[in-house]
Amino acid sequence: MREEPIRVVVHGALGRMGQEVLKALVRDPDCLPVGAVEHESKVRGEKLRLPEGEGEIPLSEDLGALIKETSPHVVVDFSVAEAAVAAAKTSISSGVCFVSGTTGIPEEEINEIERLSREREVGVVIAPNFSIGAVLMMHMAKIAARYFPYAEIIEAHHERKLDAPSGTALATARGMLQAKGSDFSSSPTEKEVLPGCRGGTVGGVGIHSLRLPGVMAYQQVIFGGPGQTLSIAHNVISRESYMPGVLLAVKEVVRRRTFIFGLDKLLGL
Repeated sequence: MREEPIRVVVHGALGRMGQEVLKALVRDPDCLPVGAVEHESKVRGEKLRLPEGEGEIPLSEDLGALIKETSPHVVVDFSVAEAAVAAAKTSISSGVCFVSGTTGIPEEEINEIERLSREREVGVVIAPNFSIGAVLMMHMAKIAARYFPYAEIIEAHHERKLDAPSGTALATARGMLQAKGSDFSSSPTEKEVLPGCRGGTVGGVGIHSLRLPGVMAYQQVIFGGPGQTLSIAHNVISRESYMPGVLLAVKEVVRRRTFIFGLDKLLGL
């Protein structure tokens, strides 16, 4: 345990993931939530009551001002891509470490955040998925990719998810291609009765996105070869599953103080 707890501001604190992060922070003796940020249309009053009767913290729409007020060590972000990019740049310029699980951030913006992180020597962790099980699923898919000529991915999320395919599905496909060292084989459909029914394609890997109420997050990677298939699947049934990964990132980002993309780097995979 640190001599003092890690002071954390949660960006996107009123969202479902933000609320789960606050619960995890108040339960961890090494962490201390000190502030919350949300879009101005959602801010009601200047205080946010913490879960489990752990008091109140300042609630603001202005991350920069809140950083000055609360002196955090880390900003944890679960918001939308545009807001996450702005929050990352504000945090880094303020010398505050940044952890984000927001998906859909453009690659050029990730590259810019990495440049700023290394230039300022401020720790940043950006992860397409903070579920340890999902990261292990992606790792096993990389191993299998070397041995099968065909592969497709089915991913399912709740109906309110903003992007498709998911960041996890894209990261999985790209990791598989890197491990394989070439594109996967794909069989063209001679007669596509319903346009788009084969899904999107990344390097021969077909990706199919489902958006349904009643689903949290699910992904299945299916490999095909002569006379056999191999399926690797992961299912999230609660947002609590992401919290061990988030807390690991919070604790590691203040220690490593460099740019890290993907939870796999923190797990040593």
